Amino acid sequence: MATLIRVLGDFDAAEEAVQDAFVVALERWPRDGVPDNPGAWIVRVARNGAIDRLRRERTLRDKTAQLERLEALRPPERPDDRLEREGEIEDDRLRLIFTCCHPALAEEARVALTLRTLGGLSTAEIARAFLVAESTMAQRLVRAKRKIGAAGIRYEVPGRERMSERLPAVLATLYLIFNEGYLAANSPELVREELSEEAIRLARLLVALMPREPEAKGLLALMLLTDARRTARVDAGGELAPLEQQDRSLWDRERIAEGLELSERAAAAGPRPYAIQARIAAAHASAASAAETDWARIVRLYEWLALAAPGPVVELNRAAAVAMAAGPERGLEEIDAIDGLDEYQPFHAARADLLRRLGRDAEAAIAYGRALELSGNEVERRYLERRLGEVSGVDVPGLTRRM
Repeated sequence: MATLIRVLGDFDAAEEAVQDAFVVALERWPRDGVPDNPGAWIVRVARNGAIDRLRRERTLRDKTAQLERLEALRPPERPDDRLEREGEIEDDRLRLIFTCCHPALAEEARVALTLRTLGGLSTAEIARAFLVAESTMAQRLVRAKRKIGAAGIRYEVPGRERMSERLPAVLATLYLIFNEGYLAANSPELVREELSEEAIRLARLLVALMPREPEAKGLLALMLLTDARRTARVDAGGELAPLEQQDRSLWDRERIAEGLELSERAAAAGPRPYAIQARIAAAHASAASAAETDWARIVRLYEWLALAAPGPVVELNRAAAVAMAAGPERGLEEIDAIDGLDEYQPFHAARADLLRRLGRDAEAAIAYGRALELSGNEVERRYLERRLGEVSGVDVPGLTRRM
């Protein structure tokens, strides 16, 4: 997609060309076998299809430049080939991120468009990330694509003098892609590993491109420290394992070591949002056991984060930390004081857990029911259903239907 967008300068035409190439692959690969380089094969077939389509169009003179770029396009010998010269990283996906994150676009449109075109998320998944209706997000994506064409936005990595103004939306984009991989929406699996890995790969590219930018390091550190727990998040039976129940011997120590070092370098530049979140993740990663977690320090870090990036989700996470440091009653008081998260599943799941710990089972059942209504991940749903059964004492499917 990123390569074809660069050549065609048109998001929809590139998407059509790539989709057509996948149709051809579905027809040929079962018969002829998967090619040695599937990515290059897709690019080549999409390129040829786009050339044929342009040649059939009547407005050929308006398409000459596109045809010349398509004719010149030669897929790399290996899909992972990347060039790095004098600090400039030649990567189509990185170019696509910065194109989607152009200042001419509204910030939410920048992030959403990149998630759709680069991360491959559906409109429904992006809407869930933004806590908006799917129809609203669909309209936002259409407007963003039109704006890019109308404004003549160039497909490029900006020069260093413009990099700082474009960076916040890029960081937000990568973090949302990572989060969708970490807890996949509407999926039978807990994680979408390919999305998490792609977000980490792009974050590494960004750190290489901007070695003096602490928030790029902070984001990469946060991703690495969080992703290090991936294997332990599901137990041997395929069920969700909360943080306090995870087998920490399964944590990726190599990623933790890298993340800790990056988090320290990011924090040295001052209390910025991703650097603070990385230090919170570092506090978890450094604890030998759940009982040894320094929750008081984590609460203090969330207080810093609330100053650097205020919002209800930050307040929710701080309240959950308060519950661990000062007890569930105090944490519940903090959560109940937060407004604006009725459509946010973790709010109800966290509240249900504290109510359960306080022995307020009837209220916990209602909260678990609401969390279930808002959860589309099957692994997460099974965990919530088990908790709901524990506090309700009745058949869970029947109880869920009555709610």
